[in-house]
Amino acid sequence: MGNLFKRMNRKEDPSVYEEKDAKMKRTLTTKDFLALGVGTIVSTAIFTLPGIVAANYAGPAVTISFLLAAIVAGLVALSYAEMASAMPFAGSAYSWINVIFGEFWGWVAGWALLAEYFIAVSFVAAGLSANFRGLIEPLGLKLPTYLSNPVSAKGGLVDIITVIVILIVMFLITRGDEQTSTIENILVILKVLAVIVFVVVGATSIHFANYVPFIPAHTVNADGTSFGGFSGVYAGVSVIFLSYIGFDSIAANSAEAKDPQKTMPRGIIGSLAIAVTLFVAVSLVLVGMFKYTNYANNAEPVGWALRQAGHPFIASGVQIVAVVGMFTALIGMMMAGSRLIYSFGRDGMLPKFLGKVDKKRNLPINAIITMTAISVVIGAFLTFTFLSQLISAGTLIAFMFVSVGIYPLRKREGKDINMPGFKEPFYPVMPALGFIASLLVFWGLDSEAKLYALVWFVIGMVIYFVYGMNHHKRNQ
Repeated sequence: MGNLFKRMNRKEDPSVYEEKDAKMKRTLTTKDFLALGVGTIVSTAIFTLPGIVAANYAGPAVTISFLLAAIVAGLVALSYAEMASAMPFAGSAYSWINVIFGEFWGWVAGWALLAEYFIAVSFVAAGLSANFRGLIEPLGLKLPTYLSNPVSAKGGLVDIITVIVILIVMFLITRGDEQTSTIENILVILKVLAVIVFVVVGATSIHFANYVPFIPAHTVNADGTSFGGFSGVYAGVSVIFLSYIGFDSIAANSAEAKDPQKTMPRGIIGSLAIAVTLFVAVSLVLVGMFKYTNYANNAEPVGWALRQAGHPFIASGVQIVAVVGMFTALIGMMMAGSRLIYSFGRDGMLPKFLGKVDKKRNLPINAIITMTAISVVIGAFLTFTFLSQLISAGTLIAFMFVSVGIYPLRKREGKDINMPGFKEPFYPVMPALGFIASLLVFWGLDSEAKLYALVWFVIGMVIYFVYGMNHHKRNQ
């Protein structure tokens, strides 16, 4: 038993990761990471969640929910920035925790993040499919039910648009980081412009009476969830938090960063700051245009609000850009998820072929193909609504690990770990606040989300003890 615990807690030598990841080509700049981060964070959620959370949980105080969620994400982002600057390895939290706490804990953090990437890719692709079908139907182009819904839905066989979208993204990211980054940068600019257009045009239709009362009185929804008061705002934070988790996709690509000591902190903190500004602006304008009750069960509140305010052409333009812009989130999640799978294969925690890097393109092609295949199965053939909150649950677990990991990291900086170009301010208070804040958001998730997180964790433990522990390269 003592030997078992010794192996579970054995820490990886950071120089080993530096050597292994040297095969990856360092081409990504601060501009690329800002585009990657903003593209991943400012995605489907910004066009849907402000209205949904306002109607179901917080009313006009949805803006407060977004700000509180941003504060939590910001606290964790500071820890992420220091970790990524000190250890620019592929795999983000998985690799860092492996170095800081040991093999078992690294696997737990990485396995939690893997749930985020699989579900997030499938979720965004399916959302893109639904929006795309909504745009072409007025033109008389309607896909049959069996090609529009997964096999588990009534009359469905496969969501063919989801399959095509994921395959297109795979094609793009296997062309190489430089080409992918160029496309990503262009799409992000278009998407941000679409958000700005909505804010500017929507602001002309604001009725200040819609903000009163800003925090509605507390009541209980039919499903038992809270609406209004502090409880409603808090419930909104837990739902909204998945909007901000995209900055992990930046850290996952650390091994491909130019001058990572500088580019990683700038990319992580900068992209989050831009995203927060956009989210708050959209939510404030949206609830000002129409009373929050109008957004109940409304899957496209931004487009709906513009059309109701007399701007149908602008509404269509914003939605078209939104659909195209969803590719940026898919690119970011697919890149990050494939780098995490590559990291597992690199260490022998999953089959070694996943850790191979293509010599011509310096990319983990096998990991990218695996990420694509699993995402297609989840998004095109399975209903995954009941798993959607795992995006937040899994990520929050990894966030807690990274926050507390700053303490042992500080003791090793400048010794066996490089001195980072960025250090989290107000140490040792800030990392503790990041951990506590993440724990509070996790606690606010519904019981089903926690249960599914536990099931995913048990599956991960089985894989670790049956395969990973026995095949890890240190144990052979």
